[in-house]
Amino acid sequence: MKLPPRLWIWVFLGLLVLVVLGLVLQAIQQLQWTLSTWLPYWMVGPLMLILLAALAVALAQVGWPWLRRLRQGGASGPGRSAPAAVPSSRREAAQRNLGAIDRTLAQVRDAVEREALRQERQRMEAELERGDLVIVVFGTGSTGKTSLIRALLRELVGEVGAPMGSTTAASRYRLRLKDLSRAVILEDTPGILEAGRQGRERERLARELAARADLLLLVLDGDLRASELEVFEALAGLGKRLLVVLNKCDLRGEEEERRLLALLRQRTAARLGPEDVIPVSAAPQSVPMPGGRPLQPEPEVEALLRRIAAVLHADGEELIADNLLLQCRRLSQASQDLLDRQRRSDASTIVDRYMWIGAGVVMVTPLPGIDLLATAAVNAQMVVEIGRVYGVSLSRESAQDLALSVGRTLAGLGLVKGGVGLITSALSLNLPALVVSRAVQAVSAAWLTRVAGRSFITYFRQNQDWGDGGLQEVLQREYDLNQREGMLRRFLETALSRVVEPLQQRQARRLPPRPGPRGAGAGGDRGNPGR
Repeated sequence: MKLPPRLWIWVFLGLLVLVVLGLVLQAIQQLQWTLSTWLPYWMVGPLMLILLAALAVALAQVGWPWLRRLRQGGASGPGRSAPAAVPSSRREAAQRNLGAIDRTLAQVRDAVEREALRQERQRMEAELERGDLVIVVFGTGSTGKTSLIRALLRELVGEVGAPMGSTTAASRYRLRLKDLSRAVILEDTPGILEAGRQGRERERLARELAARADLLLLVLDGDLRASELEVFEALAGLGKRLLVVLNKCDLRGEEEERRLLALLRQRTAARLGPEDVIPVSAAPQSVPMPGGRPLQPEPEVEALLRRIAAVLHADGEELIADNLLLQCRRLSQASQDLLDRQRRSDASTIVDRYMWIGAGVVMVTPLPGIDLLATAAVNAQMVVEIGRVYGVSLSRESAQDLALSVGRTLAGLGLVKGGVGLITSALSLNLPALVVSRAVQAVSAAWLTRVAGRSFITYFRQNQDWGDGGLQEVLQREYDLNQREGMLRRFLETALSRVVEPLQQRQARRLPPRPGPRGAGAGGDRGNPGR
């Protein structure tokens, strides 16, 4: 009979325990004999009990957690949580994303932005339970979007034949397809690629609607122009199912229609299959009839209806699930971005505070050497507080080690001397030598604190990782960013009021009063009549 692998493990562990137990008993017996030769007999028993109890406690603390993890199917490393179970469906994955959004929003302080994201999150939760498939009709100006919807619904909806830009807001219409349990919502969007501010706003609305759709229809009335090709790539890049509809085929001959279809299928081959480029005539032109009323041909949209039905029957549930998961991920990213902006603002405030604290310390107690500025610029408490903003709890020792490594790297890269030279040339003030020396040191310490502090923000934003280039690359990048003209000018404007002007005032108070002209006082020649 073949035993399962886990049972073999337990058998091996049992034998190992017996061997170890035998060795322990032998060691205990030897210890008892040794103690009896040195101690009175009545002391050996209690002492052995104390030793055995201590040994039992130590073995329990070491062995029991390991055995419990083994029983549960494997141990996790120290400080490492067990991996989360893989979602069984896209719907479950979307639910998890919504839960993560809730945890993120709980940390956001801005009430307005938090409320906007909360409402979007509620909309997403409602859509998890919705029963409709949403098809958004997308296209430029007067390509015939509304006419196509009218033809699909077999009834007149919206304005047709109006000039470009007539659809200024989204319109929704319900459509039932045979043998499809879910209702289908057709949504007409404002036209894209229109000039002016209103045109850009309508295009923004259309793109927002497209991002929420389960299926997209891009309506064209000819070949893909460069601007329309950009729109096609943007829509295809949303990760949605997309159909390209070539409208107004009644205005072309059969040969021209075949040529255009072949051209469109060639241009979109990297994104779509040939069956997803469909010709239609949503509103065919009337045909004059001699002596009677013009003949109005029926719309030719059967091929599009069949393709929509085939896609929705085959992939409708997957389209809904994919769309929900995609929207949840985008909303989760938006909430994370909002929290990141809040954290960066809080961390920058901490850096600014320690920047001027360090400058004040150096201003009162000048440092004997330039290289010591690197140590003064990196405060361990600043590191602790920045870490706390990002939810990281650092001990004082860990923060000190991190601060020292950054300080050494600042000096090793030559950024301290470079910063001092930069500040010296930027200040170039007509001040007494003592004031200039202290001002340069204090302002340089503040500026280097800014570089180091912003580097720490990058470190914590990246989950305590300096990135591929390491600490040196991050420090060099922040150094280069902070010496740009605009940033350096704003920093120096603040430094003048916080450092240089107080130094000037202190120096002025310490200077002795300047003597007046000779003989101008009460003790001058004029007051001595004997001379």
